[in-house]
Order: sequence, then structure tokens, then C-alpha cells
Amino acid sequence: MEAGLKDLYHRPKEPVIDSAAKAWVVHLACTKPKDLGYAAELWTRQSLAAHVRRHAEANGHPHLARAVKATVQRILDEEHLQPHKVKYYLERRDPQFELKMQEVLIVYREVMLQNQAAASASNPIPAVITVSIDEKPGVQAIENTAPDLPPRPGQHPAIGRDHEYKRHGTLSILASLDLHDGHVVARVEERHRSREFIALLKDLDTYYPSESTIRIILDNHSAHISKETRAYLETRPNRFIYVHTPKHGSWLNLVETLFGKMAHTFLRHIRVKSKAELKQRILLGIAEINAAPVVHRWKKLDLSLS
Repeated sequence: MEAGLKDLYHRPKEPVIDSAAKAWVVHLACTKPKDLGYAAELWTRQSLAAHVRRHAEANGHPHLARAVKATVQRILDEEHLQPHKVKYYLERRDPQFELKMQEVLIVYREVMLQNQAAASASNPIPAVITVSIDEKPGVQAIENTAPDLPPRPGQHPAIGRDHEYKRHGTLSILASLDLHDGHVVARVEERHRSREFIALLKDLDTYYPSESTIRIILDNHSAHISKETRAYLETRPNRFIYVHTPKHGSWLNLVETLFGKMAHTFLRHIRVKSKAELKQRILLGIAEINAAPVVHRWKKLDLSLS
């Protein structure tokens, strides 16, 4: 009885926008406006509706000649289309992506086993020391044009900062993260060329015991594989071993978690008066990290690699 009393969904008249008209609108939405002679790269709902109205009759869809933005939006919603938005993805351009990724994950598994064995060993220093290296370029030296205003109870709860600022240039952080104890060896440089990378390798050579092999996880940046860098590596035979991450696979490099930690701690909202002060602050922040090091682990190991 209750079902019989309920008014079912019905239309007062049949819809006049047929499936062919909707398919035409969807086709337009899947075409960039620049390909149709417009300046824009992406549609807005308003611009797409305007194009539909102008060209509906010529394309055999007269019922769309008065289509408004809401009409076009309903058609797009049926197909879950959002041509006004961009969703970024990372194209895999390395044909050996899977193989290289597996090689990096196997290294992380070996490091995990080394660390477990070292916990009960008398000599915790492994014969092969694994570090993760990368560069963080473009760290901006920005100066306030007016002093920050401290928080005031009852007035404003956050730090007040003037919108204007001065730029003093940028610096690059070259960092090596020890995957066994979390220690960071780093340099702060104006640029990150071969000579700066070689200087970092020399710092590692000095820091670690001479009898150990240093295994480096790093990407294919030109400074890592340049003629100058290879010439230095030849002077230290069997001292360094490279393990390359695949192209567009920098997220596999654990040092990225270190850079993320820097961005959320001492680099967050940083203001300095010069690049020299920025360098000093960065080195101080790295010293604070080394005062309480944390071992970074890859937490999504594929157990089938064992």
C-alpha cells in the first residue's frame, strides 16, 4: 500500500536533448579549445556553453541553441567529466623502470637486514655503507621589508607578516642521508654542478672509514655522471658504488623524505637578510638533525623481493 501511494519519478514531457546531442557536447569537452581556434588551453563551463550555443544548429542539434551553463554541466556530470580541471600524472619514460625500481627496493631490503644484524653485533659499521643523495635547488633567500609582529593574546593569534619582501637569490642543498644511522652530510652551494657534487663525494670519503664501500642511491642528474665526476671516481677505485633510480622515479630516493622534513621544520616560512645568513641557518638546521638523527626506512617494501 505504501509503495502504491508513493509518487514515482516522472517527467511532464520527454527530454528534447537526445543522446546524439549529449555525445556532441562530450566530444567538445574532450577537445581543447585551442584546437578549435580559441586562445584558452582549457574550457570553463561558461565558455563551453557559449561554444555549444553558437554551433548547435550548424551541427544538427537545434535544442542546444539556448543551452546554459547548467545544462552543459548536467551533461558533463553524467560522464563524470571536468574539462576545466587539470590532474597531473607522471609519465614513465624509462623502459627499464620496473627493473631499476626493483634494484632500489632490494637495496633497501639489504639495508634493513644490515641494520637488524648490526643491532646485535660488536662492530655495527657495515662493510658496505648505503647513503641516499640528491639536491634541493632553488631555496630562496627572502628578507622581510618590515619586522614580523609576534602573536598577541586577544588581538591576533598568529605571527603578523608584511606582504612585501626582498629577494636575495637562491641556494642549493646537496645532501647525503645515511640509511643506517640517519646522519646527514650536506653542503650548501650557489649552484649544483659537477664540482659541487664532487666536493660532497670528498666529504663522504673523509667522513666514512677508508675500508668501507660507499653505496649511493641517486638519480641520473648530469653532475652525477659527468666527465669530471667520473674522473674523480677513477681516483678512488672501489670506494663508491652507484645505484640509479629510474627516470622520473625520484620518489624512490629516501633522501626526499629528509628534504620534506627540512621544508616542514627550519625552512618553513624562513626569512633572512642575505644568502650568507640562509646558508648559516640551513647548516644549523642540519646540525640539529644530526644531534637527534632518525633512521629513514622505506615502508612499502615488496615482500616478494625476499
